Amino acid sequence: MIKVLIADHHPIVRMGVQHVLESATGFKVVASVSTTSELFENLTKVTPDVVMLEMDIPEINGIATLRKIKKEYPDVKVLMYSGQSEDVYALSTIRAGAFGYLSKASDIDYIISAVNKVSEGNMFITNELAQRLAFDEGTQKPRRFFRKLSTREVEVLKLLASGKRNKEVALGLNLNEKTVSTYKARLMKKLNVDNMVDLLQQAKALELY
Repeated sequence: MIKVLIADHHPIVRMGVQHVLESATGFKVVASVSTTSELFENLTKVTPDVVMLEMDIPEINGIATLRKIKKEYPDVKVLMYSGQSEDVYALSTIRAGAFGYLSKASDIDYIISAVNKVSEGNMFITNELAQRLAFDEGTQKPRRFFRKLSTREVEVLKLLASGKRNKEVALGLNLNEKTVSTYKARLMKKLNVDNMVDLLQQAKALELY
C-alpha cells in the first residue's frame, strides 16, 4: 500500500486527486492539507511514502517547502505538481530534490503512474516534457535562458515578477536584501538585460506570471 499525503490549497483539487488515487488499487491517502503549516504538522503524525506538493501552496514557497521536507524527512519522496509551466518548474524542482514533476494540465492517468514511479524511488516527468527537454530547438530561447538559471534565481525571478520588492523577496526566501540585489544583478546578466522592465519581460517569456 502506497501512503500519500496531498498538499494543495484548492479543496476541489485535493478531493479530485484523492478520489483518483483511492479509486485505484494500492493507494491510501493518509492526509490532505491546504497549507505548509498543516503539512509539517501532519508529517509529525504520519509517514507517507509520497508527498504530492503543489508548487504554489500558501505560506512557504513550494521549492522552499520541498527543501525543508528533504532536510527534515529525507525518506519521504516528493512529487511536485503545478498549473505553472513545465518548462520552468520541472527542472527547478528536480534540482531541488523532487522525484518528479506533474503539470495540473496532464491526463488523470498520469497521477497513478507518477505516484507509483516516485514511490519506487524513480524519477517521473511526462513523456511530452521529456521530449521537449531533449529537443531544444533554436526558436526556444526562453528554455535555453532558463537552463542558465539556478533554482534560487528562478525563485527570486518569480517573486520579482509577481510585483514583490527586494525586502519582500528577502523575507519570502529567508535572505537578506543585499543577497536579493546580488541575485537580481545575476539575473540581469544571465538574461542579457540591463533594467527591471526588460527583466520582467524575460520572466513573462519564461511564463513565470
